[in-house]
This record gives sequence, C-alpha cells and structure tokens, in this order.
Amino acid sequence: MKYLKYLVSIITAISISSVVSANEIKMAKADWDTGYFQAEIYKTALEKMGYKVTEPKAMKPQVFYVAAASGDLDLWVNGWFGTHDGYISESKGKVKPVGYVMKKSGLQGYLIDKKSADKFGIKSILDIKKHAKEFDSNGDGKADMVACPPGWGCEKAISAHFAELGLDEFINPVKADYSASMADAISKYKNGKSILFYTWTPNWTVGALKLGEDVVWIDIPSKKSKAVKIPNATKSKINLGFGADDIRPAANVDFLKANPKVEKFLKKASIPLSDVASQNMKMNNGEKSERAIKKHAADWIKANQSTFDSWIK
Repeated sequence: MKYLKYLVSIITAISISSVVSANEIKMAKADWDTGYFQAEIYKTALEKMGYKVTEPKAMKPQVFYVAAASGDLDLWVNGWFGTHDGYISESKGKVKPVGYVMKKSGLQGYLIDKKSADKFGIKSILDIKKHAKEFDSNGDGKADMVACPPGWGCEKAISAHFAELGLDEFINPVKADYSASMADAISKYKNGKSILFYTWTPNWTVGALKLGEDVVWIDIPSKKSKAVKIPNATKSKINLGFGADDIRPAANVDFLKANPKVEKFLKKASIPLSDVASQNMKMNNGEKSERAIKKHAADWIKANQSTFDSWIK
C-alpha cells in the first residue's frame, strides 16, 4: 500500500512537472536592438495565452540556432530568411521558421553618403577603389566600412562579397559593435567626411541618415544576386548583394509539436513594417531603454487591440 502511494505521488509529481514545463517558453531575441520591439509584442501575446515566458536574452543568430536545436531555447521572432537559411540546415531538422513577422521587409545592402557618390561619380562598390583614402579613418590606405559583427548572418554574406569581388584589397570591414560603429559613422558624416556602411531595413540608421538626401544604396556586382529597381540608389537598377528577406519566428520543432497553439499563433501574428520603422526612430531619438521599448510595445498593442486579440483567441 505504501509503495502504491509512493508510486502515485511520483506520477503526480511528474505530471505536475510536465504541466509546468509545457507552460514555460524559453525565448530569445536577436542582439540588434531593431528587433527588440517585435520580440516584446510576441512575448506579451504568449503570456496572454497563459504561458510563462522567460525574459528574452539577446544573442547572436549562430548562438540561438544551436541552442534551439539542442532544446535549450524554444523560439525567437528575429529570424531572417534567406540570410539564416544556413543555420536551419545546420540544425538538421530540429529548428524551423514558422509564420511571418514581416514578409519581404528585410532589405539589406551597402550605402554611401550621397555627397561622395555625386562628387566622385561612385556607382558601384568597386568604384571606391580609386577613392579609398576618402573613406580611410586609420591611415591604412583602405576605405573603412561599417560591417556586421561575427556571429551575425550578414557577416557571412559580407565575407562572401569580399572574397568574390576582392574588396579586401581596398576596404576594411569594421566588425565591432554595430550600433557604436554606426554612431561613429554618423558623427563622421556630420563633420563632412565620407562614409560607407552596411545596413538593413527596418533600421534607425536610415532615419538618422535620410535615404536619397544623406545616403544612397550602392551597387554590389555579385553574381549570386540580381539587380532590382529601388529608389534612393546610385543607379535606377542596382544589385544590393542580398535578396529581400522575410523576417520570421523560428522555433524548436519538438516544442512546436508539443504546443500546437503556439504554432498556430506564430502563423497568424504579424506586424506592419511601417510600425516597426516608426518605433526604431523613437529609439534613435533616445527612447532606447528596456522600459521605453516595453512601453512602445504596450502602446502598439493598445492601438491594435482587436488585431492583437485575434492572434490569441
């Protein structure tokens, strides 16, 4: 009898533990602040659905996908596809993208200040070779370009461009903290110096430096991508070097199987690009604390209450 009671208590404990585990979500967020707003909105929605969600920890993509594949993390909403396709392949079926935060909204490429583009007739990144000293900040004879920190998907793409086009002969990619590097570039621009940088949209950089007025997209003649017609570029039709990415949640496959309501929610939710861009500008104007971003998310939810409620029903 005592053994039976003991067995029942063990089974009950296991059941309770399973329920607790099933109601917990181990969430992460990207280590670029332009993705924090989306992460906070999705986190709030999951909590409204009854889940206990860990405070998302900022991390690089290569760290997230490995942790998600091992089950140490469940999901994030900062996936960029196809830039992150390689990480999905490396997960060997253990992680998958699901739903769309923003479709075809992840525009990426290289920009140059318009003044330098016009003055030196620069249309392609290869044209910078003749004018590298104009973009040189440390006296090594190479143009300095704000690039991506190691561990970001775009860092791999930029490295591929440098290898394909021989850019390392005359360009030095700056791979330090992105926000700090961009702040330095903006300061240089305001002091009349030439600047070259990688960026993506939505991003505060193209709010601080207005497209078509301060900066323009520059052509990257890569054979792995195609020319497209976009405004505010050095030519009417340019090769950005990147495709237009889908910004999507990505999650552990076993977690989704165990939580079909979460998968259904992720497939239904989305946020307009214009709303994210507007929030990014608020951060650029100084509202970048964790408290401020949480308020931005709460304000967005309140302004879009019926849409938000429809996600979680």
